[in-house]
Amino acid sequence: MSSVVEEKESRRIQRIALPLPTRVEVNVSPKVSWNEITRLSDISAFGAGFSLKRPVKRGRLILLTIPMPRQLRVYDFTEEQYRIWGCVRRCLPISVGSEEKKYVIGAAFIGKAPPASYLSDPSTLYEISHRENNGFWRLAPADMKSDEANLPKDIRRQTRLPIPEPVSLEVMDDAGNVTASETTVTENVSLGGASVFTTLNAEPGTFVKVSSERTNIKIISVVRGKRTGQDGIPRLHLEFIDDFFPLEGIE
Repeated sequence: MSSVVEEKESRRIQRIALPLPTRVEVNVSPKVSWNEITRLSDISAFGAGFSLKRPVKRGRLILLTIPMPRQLRVYDFTEEQYRIWGCVRRCLPISVGSEEKKYVIGAAFIGKAPPASYLSDPSTLYEISHRENNGFWRLAPADMKSDEANLPKDIRRQTRLPIPEPVSLEVMDDAGNVTASETTVTENVSLGGASVFTTLNAEPGTFVKVSSERTNIKIISVVRGKRTGQDGIPRLHLEFIDDFFPLEGIE
């Protein structure tokens, strides 16, 4: 009997190539969110792979809505759509011919509801700590002191470049309105974040839109820290939320 149970559980863990239509929702604040319809590349009861037009940070929580086969479900067996939360484990950029760049996403399922810390702060990033008895993954907040932890697996070892890149900053309130702005330069910058000189009064948790005229890009970011250097100039430490900073031409 135990061998039958183990074989059944092994089938539930094994990824199956099943191109089901899927809605992916990404929410990083009560006012900053986006969603995309895509198709799965593979799926199991406890994780899935798919591609998106936008990158999603490793450790970000996402909500997937899938017409999941009943035999792969852990709950909601009679519902038409299966709504399940996942933690992004990888985000790899790919190029398909002349089409726009896409990102291959791998997500580990964590269950029917996100942790309480996510509900109070959707910008929280997580790492997997262990697997629970029901097969879902248990989470712990990611170490935000590590710059590498916020980046996709294949680029996590890149460090920030100490380059003064001109940028514009716009502080946003909970309604998405701009409350303050300035033009400044970065102290350092990476694909996933930057330290910028500032005169703005933006505390950790504040959302800031970063614009670069040279690269023609606008990125929503969240303030992860604020400090004053030995030169007496304040800096904001920003985590980029909905895109990576294009480093081509400044490396």
